[in-house]
Amino acid sequence: MKALIQRVTRASVAVKGQTVGAIEHGLLALVGVEKGDDQAAASKLLHKLLHYRVFSDADGKMNQNLQQVNGGLLLVSQFTLAADTRKGLRPSFSSAAPPDEGERLFDFLVAQASAAWPNVATGEFGADMQVALINDGPVTFLLES
Repeated sequence: MKALIQRVTRASVAVKGQTVGAIEHGLLALVGVEKGDDQAAASKLLHKLLHYRVFSDADGKMNQNLQQVNGGLLLVSQFTLAADTRKGLRPSFSSAAPPDEGERLFDFLVAQASAAWPNVATGEFGADMQVALINDGPVTFLLES
């Protein structure tokens, strides 16, 4: 699994003009599921999401994690993260998990995140979503599990 995380001052996701998920200070995680991913990979990714140190401490160094700053976590399914872009001028999605498998693992990740952290919001799997954010820094990392 992959997650493109962005430290944000706020972020939201809308479907058909209606906001379905929003957070203030925290992390926006665009999540891609690849063939072969399983619940263990989702659990490992969640551990990274909650514990990756991307927030500044009192000295301005990235030493604090989402939990330490009491931040929100916005999880958005992102099929295109599984694209292979190494050849040609059009992405290949052959490494992406089939939609039913991707949805199952994304839902597992959301359930685990909601059980572990009180401030979790999501988009809608497979929907045409509009994501709005204010990237803080900017700080962006690609996490893989």
